[in-house]
Amino acid sequence: MSSPDMLRHLNIPLAYGPATIPAVGFGTLIPDPVKAKNAVRMALEAGFRHLDCAERYGNEDVVGEAMAEAIAAGVLNREDLFVTTKLWNNNHRPGRVAPALEDSLRRLRIEAADCYLIHTPFAFPPTDEQHPRDGQGNTIYDTGITLQETWRAMETLVDAGKARSIGLSDITLDRLKEIVATARIMPAVVQIETHPYLPEWEMLDFCRRNGIVLLAFAPLGHGMEPRLTQDPVIEAIARQIGKTPAQVALAWAAQRGTAFLTTSTSADHIRENFEISRLPAEAMQAIREDIATSIRFNSVVETGVPGFIPRPA
Repeated sequence: MSSPDMLRHLNIPLAYGPATIPAVGFGTLIPDPVKAKNAVRMALEAGFRHLDCAERYGNEDVVGEAMAEAIAAGVLNREDLFVTTKLWNNNHRPGRVAPALEDSLRRLRIEAADCYLIHTPFAFPPTDEQHPRDGQGNTIYDTGITLQETWRAMETLVDAGKARSIGLSDITLDRLKEIVATARIMPAVVQIETHPYLPEWEMLDFCRRNGIVLLAFAPLGHGMEPRLTQDPVIEAIARQIGKTPAQVALAWAAQRGTAFLTTSTSADHIRENFEISRLPAEAMQAIREDIATSIRFNSVVETGVPGFIPRPA
């Protein structure tokens, strides 16, 4: 897997669960259902073999339709596909965990998830309200459940064969350490925001030491300001090697040992994000040492309320 043209097909070993996870993944957070279905089909046809889904995205049904149609058309087999989905905050109580996964599997039209993540470590009250707020508009949290209790319920999903691996999302290193210290079944994957403006080296080092794959969301900064793809260091590398700035940033993510997720509804951008090649050592060093900007684009790690998902009025 070391040749430049194979970086896009890199698979990272998983210490817990399935053998590997594709380094290059496609995120399905696309609010418009028609665009979401078309984007998933285009991503699968372009070569993506990891789909990242979530109950909270509200579109698992159309993602399931797109997967089923691609499989029926012979684009790929189910065995070729790594499907991740997530437990939302209002389902942290142990009795709600298995039913939540069953609902996701039904919508996705699959028998088991390759990976099931706790979407955030923040619990909301166990109701059907996905974003509970008080009269002042403040988020309401469920203080009657711990993350460790939810994790134990996640472990039973592996025992039952409904989730081949489990993990956490939008979590800090300190809270991850708490789960690692007490888990019967270790997290296989941890999904957080990370990119050259937020490299999270300490988290990556901890994950490496514990056999956990770090999965990056917003590896291109989610198109927010300051724009990562307009960074002078990344633009200079792109010119030198004949790639786009986006391809440079994504290659950096895979080459340093993380998996990553990109999202687009454009066929050209979907293909661009897949067609990555290995960077020279000096480029990897420049991205680590010469980029001065430091910023987090999504505050979900502090609140449990994702910044990129449209929130009900």
